[in-house]
Amino acid sequence: MRSLSEVSALAVEGEAICTALRRQVEKLGLSIGDEPFWGGLSFAETIDPFSQEVSLVGTWRGGQRYGTVTFFPDGRIFAEYQVLLPHPAKAAYYVEAVQVWGPPEQLRGDAVLAEYAR
Repeated sequence: MRSLSEVSALAVEGEAICTALRRQVEKLGLSIGDEPFWGGLSFAETIDPFSQEVSLVGTWRGGQRYGTVTFFPDGRIFAEYQVLLPHPAKAAYYVEAVQVWGPPEQLRGDAVLAEYAR
């Protein structure tokens, strides 16, 4: 189980998550600079209403973008971070966010696209 007392021990995994999120943005030919950064997270424990398992959730807020990372009790991770930039190849779309998920050593990811309102 991950808990608030383990936050400092998660720094290496956390940096890898931040890098993985930035790489998802870079795959699109975009940049969000050095965002997200591990030190910008605030943490809380949450209880799954069905399983009653405790997950550790980190939140990035207060800067230009918002995001979250969830450390599940079984070791899986899910992170999402806002991008909010025009898609470089699809004029009708913008990149809302990027996501990464999976075990820390095998993070996969993707972009979340949204169509501009007309």
